[in-house]
Amino acid sequence: MSVLYNHIADQLQTLILDGVYRDGERLPGVRLLSKQFGVSVSTILQAHQTLEGRGYLQARERSGYFVRLPRLDMPEPAMSISRAEPVAVSARDMALELCLDELNRMVPLAAAIPHADFLPVRQIQQASLWAARHGFETLDYAFPGKSAFRRQIAQRMTGLGCMVSPDDILATNGAQEAIILALRAVTEPGDIVAVESPSFPGILQALDVVGLRVIEIPTHATDGISLEGLQLALEQWPVKACVMVANHSNPLGTCLSDERKVALVNMLEAAGVPLIEDDIYGDLYHSGERPRPAKTFDRTGNVIYCSSFSKTISPGLRLGWMVPGRYRTEARHQKYFSNLATASLPQLAVARFLEQGGYDRYLRSARQWYRDATERMRIAVGRSFPEGTAVSKPQGGFVLWVQLPGNASGTRVYQLAREEGINVAPGRMFSTTANKYENCLRLNCANPWNERIENAIHRLGILATQAVAELS
Repeated sequence: MSVLYNHIADQLQTLILDGVYRDGERLPGVRLLSKQFGVSVSTILQAHQTLEGRGYLQARERSGYFVRLPRLDMPEPAMSISRAEPVAVSARDMALELCLDELNRMVPLAAAIPHADFLPVRQIQQASLWAARHGFETLDYAFPGKSAFRRQIAQRMTGLGCMVSPDDILATNGAQEAIILALRAVTEPGDIVAVESPSFPGILQALDVVGLRVIEIPTHATDGISLEGLQLALEQWPVKACVMVANHSNPLGTCLSDERKVALVNMLEAAGVPLIEDDIYGDLYHSGERPRPAKTFDRTGNVIYCSSFSKTISPGLRLGWMVPGRYRTEARHQKYFSNLATASLPQLAVARFLEQGGYDRYLRSARQWYRDATERMRIAVGRSFPEGTAVSKPQGGFVLWVQLPGNASGTRVYQLAREEGINVAPGRMFSTTANKYENCLRLNCANPWNERIENAIHRLGILATQAVAELS
């Protein structure tokens, strides 16, 4: 009997690895499988228990058995050695090229944008119809933001330990505008700003737009930004601001511990340097509790908090917000003279969605979707890419940072993949230093897993192997 159920378990495992049964999917019922394999129900149950032990299945009470692909033992990307001097930023051309590529129906593995299947489309449609019936309230200017929206944000932030009022909140056109407004509020063109390295290209683009110089701080794939490296930069250079993603950073997926957030906030306060915190991925933690923002530990208003709903509710709504702290007056001036106000209808629709509890209900499912999608992509990379490839292990968000063996060119892989209709983000986009992350790629995992995506990852693995072979 033991030989039989192990044999059945092996066959089911092969079907899972071949993608017949995909990560997160429910297996057919035990009675159906017993007929398909011509064995007893008890044998199928023993096979299921064996696969649970191997890490390929997860039993859910009253729901059956679900595929749960095991984590692969792949190394994490190495910590970089960053440039010691500030440099000007130029981060426009490739970002625009990648955006246009994905609009041209390429396999969308480059931009960190969730597929519509991951978003609460129907709920937002309903909330928008409700908001549209409010007549003049949706047509007037809403500076510094609709009161209903700012009240809901204040409630959520208070729940995270950030004691703010609606008056402390400024509605923005996404987190990108919030970061730009924050930079303009606390810097002058030519000033030096510290960032994580590798850094989210959107932050580098914001620095470029404002005309700032950047100093990159080494960042560990697990521990996050090097506090020692940041302290050294503060001592050596007249740093005017620090911009970072403390929770599930892009591209590494790093989440700072509370202890390191406290140390970061205190260090910057002591140096008189404002922290601009981008918390756009904070709600997309994969398990456990929602990580607290660095803003939670701010007692002096030195942390400028920025976020948006672009990664959770809809990128197209372009709805974000900021809590400028003690820089509120200047941030409001920058917003008002930049574009006056953020659109009213999206604010009212999202406020309704939050007030009715729809957002929290959606997040409970979305976190599992993103967790499974990210792990499924890790496994696919592990199976397809050359030996020695290192992959990040994010605990939130939906991007992976892939480091190719040796000095294999990620840009070469990007170029070859582009010719085959596959869009990925080459590592050089994530630094101001030429060729710094030349052997890296970032992958967007927020797509429904299907044959097209699976084939694209397999093909990327072949191209990566080719890039490694070109070294010899």
